[in-house]
Amino acid sequence: MSQTIALYINGLNVRFGGFAAITDLTLEIRYGESRALIGPNGAGKTTLMDVITGKTRPNSGEVFLDRKLDLATRGEAEIARSGIGRKFQKPSVFEALPVAQNLELAVRRGLGWGEMVMSRLSVAQRERIEEVLVTIGLQEDRQRKAAELSHGQKQWLEIGMLLVAEPKVLLLDEPVAGMTEAESERTVELIASLRSPDRAIVVVEHDMEFVDRVADLVSVLHEGRLLGEGSMQAVRTNPKVIQVYLGR
Repeated sequence: MSQTIALYINGLNVRFGGFAAITDLTLEIRYGESRALIGPNGAGKTTLMDVITGKTRPNSGEVFLDRKLDLATRGEAEIARSGIGRKFQKPSVFEALPVAQNLELAVRRGLGWGEMVMSRLSVAQRERIEEVLVTIGLQEDRQRKAAELSHGQKQWLEIGMLLVAEPKVLLLDEPVAGMTEAESERTVELIASLRSPDRAIVVVEHDMEFVDRVADLVSVLHEGRLLGEGSMQAVRTNPKVIQVYLGR
C-alpha cells in the first residue's frame, strides 16, 4: 500500500559562503514511516532539519509539507503550527517548573506571554496532557521539577512537549545521546508507540543499533549529498557507505 508523502524535498541546495552544506538533495519521507538520517559529522543532517523547520533558507530547491506548504518560504512559527515538531539534541525544558507545567506551556506555545500565563486550558487540552504523560512514562513524576529528572527523562519530556500539539512530522535529533542502556531501550519503545499512519518520524542518530531497531528506511548523507538509501541491512553492506562512514 502506497503511503502519502509527508515531506517532499527536491534538488535542495544550501551554501554558507563558499561552503556547500547540501548539494542537489532529493528525498521523500512518507506518513507512517520512521526514517533515519545518518552520516559523519558535517554530512548535512542538521542543516536539512534547519531547512525543514525554517531556521535556514535554502539557496535553491523545493521543500514541501503535504505537497502543498512550501517550507522554504515560511517562518519557523508558521512551520511549527503547520504540524512539524523538532526535538534538539540537548533537552530544552523549563527546569524550574514541574513536568506537567512544562506540558501546559507547550500546549499554549505560540500565544503571547500574557495570554500564555492567563489562559485556561480546555478539557480536551487537559486530556491530551494526561495522555502524553502516560505515553512518555512520566505520569508518576508530574509534580517533580524538570531539573530533578534524569537525562533520559528530560529527553522524553521534550518529546512530550512536542506531542501535545499532535505533530504530523516529528524530527528527533540524536534522541539517545548520553542515555543509559535502560533509557535507550525505553526510547526505542517510546518511538515505536509514536508510530501512526498520520505521522512521519525522522531520526538523526549515530547509534547504529538504535537506528536498526527504530527505522524502516535509512538515508545516508555525506558532504551534503545522498550517499545511499535503504534498509539498515542494505546500508550496512553498501561499499560507499562502509568506506566513508561505517568503516571508520
